[in-house]
Amino acid sequence: MAKEKLLLVKVGGKVVENPAALSQLISDLSSMEGRKVLVHGGGVLATKMAAAMGIETTMVEGRRVTDDQMIDVVTMVYAGLVNKRVVSLLQSKGTNAIGLCGADMNVILSDKRPVKTVDYGWVGDVKRVDGKALSTLIESGVVPVMAPLTHDGQGHILNTNADTIAAETAKGLAEFYDVTLVFCFEKKGVLRNADDDDSVIATIDRPTFEALKAEGVITDGMIPKLDNAFSTIAGGVKEVVITHASSLGDLSQGTHIK
Repeated sequence: MAKEKLLLVKVGGKVVENPAALSQLISDLSSMEGRKVLVHGGGVLATKMAAAMGIETTMVEGRRVTDDQMIDVVTMVYAGLVNKRVVSLLQSKGTNAIGLCGADMNVILSDKRPVKTVDYGWVGDVKRVDGKALSTLIESGVVPVMAPLTHDGQGHILNTNADTIAAETAKGLAEFYDVTLVFCFEKKGVLRNADDDDSVIATIDRPTFEALKAEGVITDGMIPKLDNAFSTIAGGVKEVVITHASSLGDLSQGTHIK
């Protein structure tokens, strides 16, 4: 028996911070038929909120160092301000939604990242996603809206990369659904030339990815995004698309991961 289709959309922090872009994405998502999950970032707003509170942000290789003060900030911003803003926007479009972090219903359990060369503090690496628990919400007609926070089972909230949450959740749901994962951000896809927004690479497989990394075409934050994409495909997800937030309604656009 064929599995039901499910669309899992991850929206980046720069889109979340842009009211017009976020509103369009919410409208597009609400108008799409079928089962859906939304995962959001919010790092831009977390950095602004921390600065307003006099808390310094430290980033190492694009990852936020999350000490005792910063975990309070990201919990407030991700699970509170951003999550409830997104949920209320979905409700305004007639889409019934519920906001979650990994601790809710025990849907995402993580391990605190071990200290090696860098102590990232309260940062989590995903250990397990309960796809069955999430599926009970989805089957009741609700769209889960997931903040980039997990927990360790010992009472600690852990800051966890939103792309990773999207990828691991997609893999956790692949047992139950025919999953398409879409990373929506501020570019049209993976670009061959960072200065040319139209230089989208239409499809990327693993050998192409390795070659483009070696050439210096794919660098910085796009490397972990693509690593997540390939791990998702290996984990049973049917398709991964990296595209502009405004292209959610036309998934022929963007970069398709094979």
